[in-house]
Amino acid sequence: MTASTLHASAVDRLQAWRTDSADAESLRHTMLAFLDAAPEGCLRRHVPGHVTASSLVLDADRRHVLLTLHPRVGRWIQLGGHCEESDETVVDAALREATEESGIADLTIDPGLLSAHTHPITCSLGRPTRHLDLRFLVVAPPGAVPVRSTESTDLRWWPVDALPPEAEHDTLGHLLALAGARFRAAG
Repeated sequence: MTASTLHASAVDRLQAWRTDSADAESLRHTMLAFLDAAPEGCLRRHVPGHVTASSLVLDADRRHVLLTLHPRVGRWIQLGGHCEESDETVVDAALREATEESGIADLTIDPGLLSAHTHPITCSLGRPTRHLDLRFLVVAPPGAVPVRSTESTDLRWWPVDALPPEAEHDTLGHLLALAGARFRAAG
């Protein structure tokens, strides 16, 4: 449980990721190059940028997606956040963040990387930085009732085909399409 295990797990997930486009493949190589140059690149204290871990949380029927109205971003987005030194892997970080932000126990995470994204942000460091977000697919148990944490302005289930107007439609639509393809491939 150190910066080195987080780093190694991020490299491992990125190396194993089978991208779906030339842009995603380019981002994969960019993130691997970043991590090669940044041994502490999974920790928020790495000011130039750092890996974050997020989760696309679907209900057990895969008909609803759990979104948070993020207070800093001001939009409906997937759950996630910073890796902590107590997280052994980025998969652990994504699951911890999903559990903390949803209040739902017994979430199931697919350890394969669903997608990645990078964006500029002024996060808890209080200075502009860049998040290199690794995104995973998580499924809630049947009947799961979310409980909003202090990290969210609002938290609720949305039909996968009726996202709120304030959602990141391009990003979430792509994530939902990838999740659907993964479920179809799994049979």
